[in-house]
Amino acid sequence: MRFVDEATITVSAGQGGAGCLSFRREKYIPKGGPDGGDGGDGGSVYLVADESVNTLIDFRHKRKFSAPKGLQGEGKNKRGKSGDDVEVRVPVGITIFAVDTGEQIGDLVRHGQRLLVAQGGFHGLGNTRFKSSVNQAPRRISEGSLGESRELQLELTLLADVGLLGLPNAGKSTLLRAVSAATPKIADYPFTTLHPQLGVVSVEAHRSFVVADIPGLIEGSAEGAGLGIQFLKHLARTRLLLHVVDLAAVELGNDLVHDINSIVNELERFDDTLAALPRWMVFNKIDLLPVEEREPRIKQLLEDLGWDGPWFAISGETRAGCELLCQRIQTHTELEGFAE
Repeated sequence: MRFVDEATITVSAGQGGAGCLSFRREKYIPKGGPDGGDGGDGGSVYLVADESVNTLIDFRHKRKFSAPKGLQGEGKNKRGKSGDDVEVRVPVGITIFAVDTGEQIGDLVRHGQRLLVAQGGFHGLGNTRFKSSVNQAPRRISEGSLGESRELQLELTLLADVGLLGLPNAGKSTLLRAVSAATPKIADYPFTTLHPQLGVVSVEAHRSFVVADIPGLIEGSAEGAGLGIQFLKHLARTRLLLHVVDLAAVELGNDLVHDINSIVNELERFDDTLAALPRWMVFNKIDLLPVEEREPRIKQLLEDLGWDGPWFAISGETRAGCELLCQRIQTHTELEGFAE
């Protein structure tokens, strides 16, 4: 399932350092001549593709990147220190545009690839540079040039790492809202999700993954019933499926074993590859059950299903158990990425 993640940042390179106006002053050398050194070059700003960065979520908090300026030259023909370059880590597959012109500046498609986006200013010249046969004692220097400053639009085509599946009203949208900044529509009737919803989950700095919520599946989805058929094919591109189950639905007379198996059947009927993807069971809405009933009900359900895979008990409403779930997902997606 592909989406576009966007961010706008401002990059500013450092100004070049000014040249130095200086003359050699030594004992017994009354006319030592000019010895002012050049300034240092300003630092430049580069974007660097890093496969450990998955999304642009970190640019929501920091949008301005500036490189230091070069230092002024000194006497004895000493050149000023150049400003250090700044490298901004971005995901692999990113495309960069200039905001003012809309021009595509470049794209980074390989790990470690670098793109210069703001050139540092050129150093100023010391008075030694202006010495000539007709001007033995120049009092002229030049200032360093300004570094480039520009606003950039970053665009990344995202491939969802995790796909949420389940019956309508299983709480997928609530879960997505709980773990990400996405704001899907939530209500107590089926099919509140009419279009795919995307959320970026940030576990910590530079560690995040993408979750896609699709419309709920019903029996017959593989043949076109309901809304899910439009998006089933996209789930095959994810690394992990979270099967969200409304644990409280049994209070309404629902047969949870039948409901869970109906979703599995739809996956198998649609595509064997999709059915073979790693799938974790996520029992949602535990907040609607008394504490003493939660564990026995889950154990009985797991036994009835014959389920021996990973499972989690959470509440998308209160966010109970969501942090542990996200940490486990992050570890799984990273290990999957290394395996590739």
